[in-house]
Amino acid sequence: MTGTTLAVRPPAVGSSPRPSIRGRRGRRFLYWTATHAIAIALAIMFLAPLIFMFLTAVMSSDQTLTGALWPSSWHWGNFWKALTTDNGVMLHWVANTLIYAVLATAFMLVSSVPVAYALARFRFRGRKLAFVLVITTMMLPPQVTIVPLYILWARFHLTGTLWPLILPLLFGDAFSIFLLRQFLLTIPKEYTDAARVDGCGEFRAMIRVILPMARPAIAAVALFQFFYAWNDYFGPLIYTKPETWTLAVGLSTFRAAHHVEWNLTMAATLLTVLPVIVVFFLAQRVFIQGVTLTGVKG
Repeated sequence: MTGTTLAVRPPAVGSSPRPSIRGRRGRRFLYWTATHAIAIALAIMFLAPLIFMFLTAVMSSDQTLTGALWPSSWHWGNFWKALTTDNGVMLHWVANTLIYAVLATAFMLVSSVPVAYALARFRFRGRKLAFVLVITTMMLPPQVTIVPLYILWARFHLTGTLWPLILPLLFGDAFSIFLLRQFLLTIPKEYTDAARVDGCGEFRAMIRVILPMARPAIAAVALFQFFYAWNDYFGPLIYTKPETWTLAVGLSTFRAAHHVEWNLTMAATLLTVLPVIVVFFLAQRVFIQGVTLTGVKG
C-alpha cells in the first residue's frame, strides 16, 4: 500500500498577529479609560449642559415643549433669529459687553502691571504693609461698598453708563496685582541689573526686559478680567440702563420675553457662552502656563 503524505499548510503570513494586535489595542483602551475615568466623568459633567443647550437650540418651538432630547429637524436659523429678534437688540448687548470687557481689561493692565512691578522689585519702607493692604481689599465684598460708590458716581452723572464699571480699573485690581507680583518675584534680579548697567532706566527695564518675560502671567490676568467683565451681572444691573445693558443683564430679560420659545433662549445663551469658550481655547496654552508658573516665593 502506497503511503500518503499529508501536506500541512503553513499559516498565512500576517494572519496570526491580528488577534494579538487587536487584543493589545483593547487592553490599551481599557487601561487608558481606567486611568482617566475621573477626568472622563468630569468632562461629561461639564459638556452635558452645553450639548443640551445646543440640541435644544436647533429644535423647533413646538418640539422644545415635548421634552424630546434629540431634534426631529434641525433649525439652524434659530441662532440668527435670536440675534436679530426685537430689532437686533442682542447685537447691541454684544457691543456693550465688548466695550466693557476690552476697556476694563486694558485699564487693568495699565494700572496693575506697574504696581505689581514696584511691589516685586523695589525695596522701600512699608512695602510689605502696602502689599497686605492690597490683599485686604480682595476680602471686601463689592456689595458692602455699592451704596457709597453709587452715590459717588451719581454725583458725577455717570450712572446709566458703563463708566462706573470701567473707570475703577484705572486704579488697579487687587487680584491681578497679587498674581503679577508673585510671578515677577520668580524672575531673577540679574536681568534688571544687567539692564541698568546697559543704561536702561527703571521704566525702560520694566517695558523692554521684564514684561516680555512675564507675558504668561499678563495673559492670565487679562483673561481673568475679560471673563469677569463678560459674565458680570451685578455691576451692569446696578449702574446701567436698557440702552447700555450687557449680555448678562440682557439675557435675563430675553429669557423673560421668550419664556415659551426655549429654542431661542438656548440659542441666545449658547451665543453668549461661545465667545468665552473660543477665547479660552485660543489662549489656553498661555493661560495655563501663566497660572502654573506663578511662583509661591516671597
